[in-house]
Amino acid sequence: MANVGIGVVGLGRMGQVYATHTARQIEGATLVAVADPDREALARFAAQVPGVEVLSHYQDLCAHPQIQGVIVASPTSTHRDVVIEAAQAGKAIFCEKPLALTLRATDEIIEAVQRAGVPLQVGFMRRFDRGYAAARRKIDAGAIGQPVMIRSIGRDPYRTSLEFANPAVSGGLIVDMAIHDFDCLRWLMGDDIERVYTEVAALVYPELLGVGDVDNAMINVRFQGGGLGNVEVSRTALYGYDIRCEVVGSKGTIEIGYLRETPILVLTQEGVTHDVVPHFPQRFGPAYTAQIEHFVECLRHARQPAVSAADARAALLACLAATLSQREERVVTVDEVSERSQ
Repeated sequence: MANVGIGVVGLGRMGQVYATHTARQIEGATLVAVADPDREALARFAAQVPGVEVLSHYQDLCAHPQIQGVIVASPTSTHRDVVIEAAQAGKAIFCEKPLALTLRATDEIIEAVQRAGVPLQVGFMRRFDRGYAAARRKIDAGAIGQPVMIRSIGRDPYRTSLEFANPAVSGGLIVDMAIHDFDCLRWLMGDDIERVYTEVAALVYPELLGVGDVDNAMINVRFQGGGLGNVEVSRTALYGYDIRCEVVGSKGTIEIGYLRETPILVLTQEGVTHDVVPHFPQRFGPAYTAQIEHFVECLRHARQPAVSAADARAALLACLAATLSQREERVVTVDEVSERSQ
């Protein structure tokens, strides 16, 4: 079977990850072209990965006759226009999370993709992590009975830039970070979220308040079926990158995640020490590759991706409800947010 031609839009941090993985690690795929308005970024990538076309305009990439699938890793504010352009060109699409910063833009994307009849996969890489995937299989097999409670923790080792932290750019801490946690909550509990209540603070980086963001958030969740959840996201874990999840069932509990990166302990008179995971490339590198492998296999075998636009919309809806709760300091239902977007 011939390789699938892939194009990558955006050569920021994630775009470079996807482009280099596609060029060097994804069996059955050929990286045909990358697009970015930054000519210096294009030149750097061309030097690192020769033989790939470099384009300044994403429209040219979407129209490229040798490209069947487009990976969208440009800034979130551009996702709507890029995805719709790719859909109208008949390309399959992989889009980094979130699909958009608003429900309206998200729905416009979904409508365009459905009208064009092309597949769309969203970048929730935790679903492709070995630990999370194994936990889902255990839950499906009934190993812990009926899931009744879940807690998801996402802690970054340092804050992002003030420019990116601005909610107008990233959506803020909850939309930027907790969207992964909300997707995992729905996926592992097998239920949709009914309501949320958020508490936030800027305790370590008060300068975030100046752009309208915070460095820590805790969000309590109730599911439609009555289950309970909690999401913690933080930009203050100076010790390392700390991603964990715990699912409590009627017959047992599953814990997901790890903090020690290298499997050694140093035992001395002063105590016992070990290293920690430094950041997301080390923790989820294989998962990022696996989700693009899944995207390529779906193209090659005409299958729908396992992570859908509906999943992306539901996770964003929960994030927007939690952000509204943050601003108004009250319990917010997802139905209220959905109705406001109409």
